[in-house]
Amino acid sequence: MENVKVFQYGCGKMSAYTMKYAIDNGAKIVGAVDVNPEVIGKDIGEIIGTDKIGVTVSDAKDAEELLKTLKPDCAIVTTMSLLSDLEDALIICAKVGVNAITTCEEAFFPMNSNPSLTKKIDSLAKENNCTITGSGYQDAFWGNLITTIMGASHNVTKIKGSSSYNVEDYGIALAKAHGAGLTKEEFEKEIASKDEISDEERNKIIESGNYAPSYMWNVNGWLCDKLGLTVISQKQKCVPQFNSYDIESSTLGMTVKEGMATGMSAVVTTETKEGIVIESECIGKVYNKDEFDKNEWTIYGEPDTTLVINKPNTVELTCASIVNRIPDVINAEAGFIPTSRMGELKYVKKES
Repeated sequence: MENVKVFQYGCGKMSAYTMKYAIDNGAKIVGAVDVNPEVIGKDIGEIIGTDKIGVTVSDAKDAEELLKTLKPDCAIVTTMSLLSDLEDALIICAKVGVNAITTCEEAFFPMNSNPSLTKKIDSLAKENNCTITGSGYQDAFWGNLITTIMGASHNVTKIKGSSSYNVEDYGIALAKAHGAGLTKEEFEKEIASKDEISDEERNKIIESGNYAPSYMWNVNGWLCDKLGLTVISQKQKCVPQFNSYDIESSTLGMTVKEGMATGMSAVVTTETKEGIVIESECIGKVYNKDEFDKNEWTIYGEPDTTLVINKPNTVELTCASIVNRIPDVINAEAGFIPTSRMGELKYVKKES
């Protein structure tokens, strides 16, 4: 990645790692933007935790002009979790012909949750010869690791996965999206009830661009795309998580009291024409003192195989995955291209 020019779109918690890792890999950060007045005007070195680098954070409203002027090889977008929330950022990148990769979880495979906006971005990216994609922790730990294990299997009937993460590590937008801090009644009304609908109703919402998928909704779509499986049906159920005592949340700026949701478990079940069932669960919540990140997947068939990873550093792994994917994004065909079509996630060798 020597001399690759990178533009940082969003300068919150994750950007401290993406910018550092990009620089460590030989890339050059040529510009950065954010919407937070407290961040705008800062040298990116202050965000990374190093000496000043000479690049200051600009207002996100100037992103289009900056991208046109700076002509980066790739933009890293680390802002929100839903594709609709990233529409302006990704449309701008596609419009000016700048490759972009984002930590947005829905962008991992948005074709099955917001097809209309995905097609809009895809068309614009093709028109201006650039690539837009999503990556992160799931690229390795919910995607490529799973398909690699399947490559060592004689027969597969079911894929069952579960992954947990502390919403405190990812910012307030993600914590709220998981229902952290809601009462049981509020959770049922604002989150759970949205999945108590028929397949026909869900498909209408998806086509309208107003569906709010759990992370595994897009992961299951990515796995099916990577494996060449045909989806027959897909359902999702969100269940609130609770703790037996009060927990302080610095991200939410509140005490999550006993009886309030600390977050949620979202289970997505996908049936395929080929007979393979995928049942995946993500558990995102404000952790108590005894909890830690865990990733566990079982491939059922001949033979059964279980993969367990305890205490993965999900933030760092997410950001390293994003940066290591940059060469693939630069070399990919134009359009909105999921990483399921970019080959395995590879380590970027550091120059000595």
